[in-house]
Amino acid sequence: MPDFKGRGVIVYRPGHNRQKSTSMSLSNQNAVLPSVLSKYWRMFRIHPASDTAGYQADTLKLAQEFLEHKQLELEDLLSSKGSFEAVLLTDFKAQNSPPNLQTRALAGLCLRCAVSEPILKACQKLENLFGGEKSFTYRDLLPFVLNDDGQNLIVLDQDQKQQLLWQSDDSLTLNPYPVFSVEILQSFQVNGERSRRVNSTANMSLKNWVYFKTKQNSELKKYLSDHGFKKISDWALLNRTRSRQLQDLATRDRLLVEAFHTVYRRDRRQQPKGARKCPDPSPQQLQEMLNILKDQEVIIYSEIQLLQDLKQVAQQLRQYDVWNSRQPLEVYNCDSEKYEIRSDIHPEPEPLVEIEQREIREFLYEQLESVLLTAIQQEIQQKLAKLKKSRKYADKADQFIPGLRLYYIQGMSLKEIAPVLGMTSWDQARRILNPGELLNKVRTLTVQNLLEQVLQKAQKMGLTSIPPKAEYLNRVIQAIEAFADQEIFQVATEEMRTGKNRSFNSLYAQHLRACLSELI
Repeated sequence: MPDFKGRGVIVYRPGHNRQKSTSMSLSNQNAVLPSVLSKYWRMFRIHPASDTAGYQADTLKLAQEFLEHKQLELEDLLSSKGSFEAVLLTDFKAQNSPPNLQTRALAGLCLRCAVSEPILKACQKLENLFGGEKSFTYRDLLPFVLNDDGQNLIVLDQDQKQQLLWQSDDSLTLNPYPVFSVEILQSFQVNGERSRRVNSTANMSLKNWVYFKTKQNSELKKYLSDHGFKKISDWALLNRTRSRQLQDLATRDRLLVEAFHTVYRRDRRQQPKGARKCPDPSPQQLQEMLNILKDQEVIIYSEIQLLQDLKQVAQQLRQYDVWNSRQPLEVYNCDSEKYEIRSDIHPEPEPLVEIEQREIREFLYEQLESVLLTAIQQEIQQKLAKLKKSRKYADKADQFIPGLRLYYIQGMSLKEIAPVLGMTSWDQARRILNPGELLNKVRTLTVQNLLEQVLQKAQKMGLTSIPPKAEYLNRVIQAIEAFADQEIFQVATEEMRTGKNRSFNSLYAQHLRACLSELI
């Protein structure tokens, strides 16, 4: 990193002693700057040496000291409920002095820190959506989009189309290795620009913009095309849907797919190899599905309606087809003479408090732990009942609870647990204990129970009817899933991925241990 010797500008140098009247020590900074601003000086970067995560978060002191210098400006913004992020964006994209090149570059560095974590989370989400068969993990996606090491200061050219490296002598050179985080900032419009160019109903937060731009990264799209979901027909898509994907569907939609599997998959398997692509379901197949659904108390009155319902479920499964479209996010509307977000793009849900009301989010926090504990208790009992009924593992059912204690309390691996409990192999221990499956089922049940309670609450508040409209329901489901993952299940999943010397400190693990203690 160059030593910044600006011409008549403040010099930001880690450890440099400045006068107390114009600044304050880093040790006192955190007492003034809100902790939430740490995202503007903490950058998530690839760290291959990490056996589990593949990344690490590093504090960039240059960005931290820059924010410290803007302390008074920040306090004014907080008092007037202004946006500090908007100030950074304005500074970064400014083309005339002030601000000078150094300020623009440092503002950009802070923003590059801010978008690094959403880029990481987007990759993790893509793994959850497409990596079910473990054809790849989010670590394989990081090199395409998390390619900013924060070592260079970057500004944009006059047209904001090229990345330029800034040096301490105010010289600029073309960046030979453009970084994706700056590409995101190039295309993101600050509030004033967005209000002029984009329909106000289509405005996105920077976090949502990061998610969309990450999904549309051309190199990442190509990788997913080779390793993830392929573009196939609705019937082929429904036919290949696996149990893991069914867990994410509403109960009625899941029953539709299961009926489809019972009939269509059975007939498809009987066709000779090399048969043509999956044909439309025949009238006879549709009628058999209707009969199966009727037994499940799912009443559909016609074959045409069943076809429509099946296609709607297929559309849900296809909604994350991130490489299908090659069009830009914005298109020009001739009628309104404005640039607008394409109608087929819907922003990732903001936190639930922004979707409905703060009261709903507070309600979620109140219910979360009790719903989680209930889900853990129910899934443990169901697993025990299933083992006791199993012809193959009935004699091992009594080892389920002790095995979970060894896993979550002693921190032992399945390989270590197997001989302790007299199991023949790691594979047998996995089949009997399967802590990953237990976690997934608890997550599904937690989301379902939270959804029921939130819908009841929303109805009382006059926010929705019962049954709710499909669009509203999908929006709330996605928001609750994001909330539950953020508060509980993302950390719980990361704990399980840790190798040796793992420790379970997540909220999920704490409640699971409490439940296991009651079962002694």
